Amino acid sequence: MSRLPANPVGDAAIAYLRKLGLTESQILRGGNYMGMYFLENGFGARPSRVTYTNRLESSFNTAPEGTYDFEAIAQDMEAVHFCGITLAMNDPVRNHMKAFAKAVKQSGGLVIFDCNYRPSLWGEDGYAKAKPHYEDMLQLADIVMMNEKDAIHILGMNTQKAQREERLVELIPAVAREYAVSVLAGTHRSVHGDNTHSLRGYLYKDQAFSFSDTLRFAVHDRIGAGDAYTAGIIHGELEGYSPDKTVRFAAAAAMLAHTVTGDTPMSSEKEILRAMTESAGDVER
Repeated sequence: MSRLPANPVGDAAIAYLRKLGLTESQILRGGNYMGMYFLENGFGARPSRVTYTNRLESSFNTAPEGTYDFEAIAQDMEAVHFCGITLAMNDPVRNHMKAFAKAVKQSGGLVIFDCNYRPSLWGEDGYAKAKPHYEDMLQLADIVMMNEKDAIHILGMNTQKAQREERLVELIPAVAREYAVSVLAGTHRSVHGDNTHSLRGYLYKDQAFSFSDTLRFAVHDRIGAGDAYTAGIIHGELEGYSPDKTVRFAAAAAMLAHTVTGDTPMSSEKEILRAMTESAGDVER
């Protein structure tokens, strides 16, 4: 669901979505701009850097109240996914998000929320600004993507534990209880000096944790890997995978996303399932 400018840039965006097999039936036209970001690829000791530009004036972020018929749209939604990047934009967009989430909940669909906090979008005192809006979304969400850092910095939760996994195991069940969230999931990442990363996924469901193996892999492009992990969790939940299979599937999806250029995960279910059990080999012909 979006609103794009009625110009060649908006046309190009819709053409790209068509290429990915996504429907344009819920995309409206209006406004003048598309929000953009510029990526400077890092390597080794130099991190990648993202610069956002012109997002607040985009067609999506300037859509007035009443642009979308959320009640009608929600009737056809099995699940809807929201991102913290969108939550960072402005009050009208935040109102759209919350109204849509409420409509989906009322129609019996799943609400999925990825915290995805971005300091550069929230600005000064960002955590304090973000907290009430994150709490609103958590109270509406069935599946949430977050880790212990989100609980500490955004929600202001306290822990005396020193290790990341100890903090995770203490705080995530507390979030589940406080906001009545059914599923929470996320990752822990380590960056190594030889252009390899390590990633371990977690999933908390039915008052129990499931963890993936720690995967270590070379990195071609890391942008979008978190979205690939999220997609893997959503896929596993919608397909009825066990928690253990779901978290391993999501971690493999994230690993594969590091091997392609661009922020759209392109691996099929079959490719991800194979990556869970097989290492890379020779060229397939």
